[in-house]
Amino acid sequence: MNGLLTMDKNELERAHKLRLVAAGKLSVQEASVELNISERHCFRLKAAFLREGDAALVNKNRGRPSNNGYPPEVRQEILDMIRRQYTDFGPTLLSEVLIERHDIYLDSETLRRWMLEAGLWVKVRKGRRHRRKRPRREAIGELVQFDGSHHAWFEDRGPTCCLFVFIDDASGRVFLYFAESENEQAALTIFLMYVKRYGIPEAIYLDRHSVYYSEDRETQFAKAAGKLGIKIIYARSPQGKGRVERSNRTHQDRLVRMLRLENISTIEAANAFLEAKYLDSHNNRHAKTADLADVHRDASIFDLDNIICHEEERSVNHDMTIQVHGMFYQLLACNDLLPVPRQRVVVRHWIDGSMHVFWRERELKIMECSVRPTLKPRMVQPPENHPWRRRPPIGKARKMTISELCRTKP
Repeated sequence: MNGLLTMDKNELERAHKLRLVAAGKLSVQEASVELNISERHCFRLKAAFLREGDAALVNKNRGRPSNNGYPPEVRQEILDMIRRQYTDFGPTLLSEVLIERHDIYLDSETLRRWMLEAGLWVKVRKGRRHRRKRPRREAIGELVQFDGSHHAWFEDRGPTCCLFVFIDDASGRVFLYFAESENEQAALTIFLMYVKRYGIPEAIYLDRHSVYYSEDRETQFAKAAGKLGIKIIYARSPQGKGRVERSNRTHQDRLVRMLRLENISTIEAANAFLEAKYLDSHNNRHAKTADLADVHRDASIFDLDNIICHEEERSVNHDMTIQVHGMFYQLLACNDLLPVPRQRVVVRHWIDGSMHVFWRERELKIMECSVRPTLKPRMVQPPENHPWRRRPPIGKARKMTISELCRTKP
C-alpha cells in the first residue's frame, strides 16, 4: 500500500510479531501470549495483515472526530465565553464555575485541552527546591496551621486586606476570615470563632509574627492558647508551614476570581460570602474528613470570653481608681469586694470591645470618670514646733541629750 501510515507503539509491535508469524519464525500461540491477546484475535489479525499489510493494523478511527466528542459549535461557544468573562481562570476553577453559574458540565481536562489548543492557557512548571514532604497528622484537630495572607483580594475595587487562614493538617479543612490587617484583635477574633465552631485543637502551627511570638514577653495570643492547653509550634521558615502557604496561593487564585464574579469589594460582604457559600463549597470539594477521628476538645467548659482576650494589669490608686489608655475608672464596692490601694487588678478587653476588671478572679464594678480625679495633697512639712525646725546650723551640729530634747517641747 502506497502512502504514509501513522502507527503507535502498540501497532508497530503487532506488525513486527505478525511478520515473524508470516515468515514461520513464530507460532500464532506464541505471538498471542507476547501480544497479550487471544489466539482467535491473533488469527484475525494475521489474516488481515496478509491481506492488507500494515494498514490492517492501524486504528480506522484515527484522524476522525470522536463519536463521544462535543460538536465544534459547542466548543467554539465555550471558548468565546472564556474570552469574554474568564480569561484568567484556570481549567479546574473554570469547570466548577461553569457548573455553578451556567449549568454547563465539562470536565476540567477537556477544558484544559481546549484552552491549550486555543492559546488561552499556558502551563508553566515552576522549578522549586526539593524538600522532604512531612506526613499529615492522623486525626482532625491534632495540628492546625494558622497564617495571615496579605493580598489585593478585591483587586482594584477595594483596599488591600488580610485573609486569616486556619487549615487542619490531617483533613485539609479550612476556616477563613477577612480583616483589615494582621493585628492582635483580628487574630484573637478568628481564634475565638474557630474554637467556638470546631473546638480546641491539640496544637497550633504559627510563624514568628509579632502578634504570636516575642522573645522578651508572652503575647496575648500565646497566653490565651496556654490557658486552653494548646501547644504552640513556631515555624522557622515559610517552607515549614508549607500546607497553609499552599492554601494561601490556592485562595489567591480562586477566591479573588469568585469575589470578582460576585462583585464584592468590602470586608463585611466578603466575610458574609465566605460563610454563606465559599467555605462549605471549598471544604466539600477539597477536605478529606471521612474516616478521620476528631480530637478537638469541648470548649463549652471554658470561659472563652475571659481567656481569648487582651489582658493587662493596673495598679489601684489611693482614690480607688485605675487608669486605662488615658481614661480613669472608679472601682465600686460590690459585696464587700474591693482591693486596697497599690494592689494590682486585671483588666480584660473582650473581643466584643467591652472592658472588665477582675481582682482575685472576681469581677469588679467600674464607672468611667468624667473628669480626672484629684487627690488632696498630703501634709509633708513638719509643724512649726517640730524638733527638726530647731536644729543647730550647719557646722555646729551636735548630739542633743534627752533632757535637752525634753526642754524643747512646748
